[in-house]
Amino acid sequence: MAAPLVTVVIPSLDQGVFLEAALESVWTQDAPVEIIVMDGGSRDASPDIIRKWESRLLFSKSAPDRGQSAAINEGMKKGSAPYVCWLNSDDTLLPRGLSRLARALDSSPRSPAAYGKCRTVNARGKTIMPYITAPFSPWLLARYCFIAQPASLIRRSAWEGVGGLDESLHMAMDYDLWWRLFKTFGAFRYVRKYVAATRAHSATKTVLNRHEHYREAIRTVLTHTGKIPLKWRLSQPFMRDLRDAWNKARLKKTKP
Repeated sequence: MAAPLVTVVIPSLDQGVFLEAALESVWTQDAPVEIIVMDGGSRDASPDIIRKWESRLLFSKSAPDRGQSAAINEGMKKGSAPYVCWLNSDDTLLPRGLSRLARALDSSPRSPAAYGKCRTVNARGKTIMPYITAPFSPWLLARYCFIAQPASLIRRSAWEGVGGLDESLHMAMDYDLWWRLFKTFGAFRYVRKYVAATRAHSATKTVLNRHEHYREAIRTVLTHTGKIPLKWRLSQPFMRDLRDAWNKARLKKTKP
């Protein structure tokens, strides 16, 4: 077998209904991968699914942990591939997603990470809308996280250079990581192809903890830019409440 090109860590907790789809989407990529599943002690069908996939996994663990960020950091250390990413167990990679991102990094050796376009799908996998992405811009990043985490790929050297995820963060750890990678290594490479899908459903952390998510995001902006853009101060509370209402209506409509 070819040496793995990408280390993929899949953090999960009680997401057995989606976990196998995430694993399938990684295993069927056209790039050699090493897969690590970090399960936080699920009480649903997840342990059975992990056992079913055990022969295809580099490493798996199912036990209470210190949070998602800590689990991802622990899992990443188990791998050795030159590129790394994590895929939440309710998200999926699209065909050729990893190879497209890897080629972008191969052709842009100074970029610490690459990201592409991402679809938002419902619990049944039906596309609802695109996740809004854009070419890399620090100005825009301070106002909107336009990098879809499941559609990203990072150089292992850059990941290790910034120490991975900040384990004190539980909601905006990816947003904080983008800032630290950019400030240490430079701009990301943008791929104008759909490479992943993020799933919107009633049990996501951002739905259940939306206010905490925004508080962490605002603190992240302040930490990395020294100020909070006016957009966060004025429009974001309104947009947060509007998005809450919109999500509730959409999730009710698309519930299986």
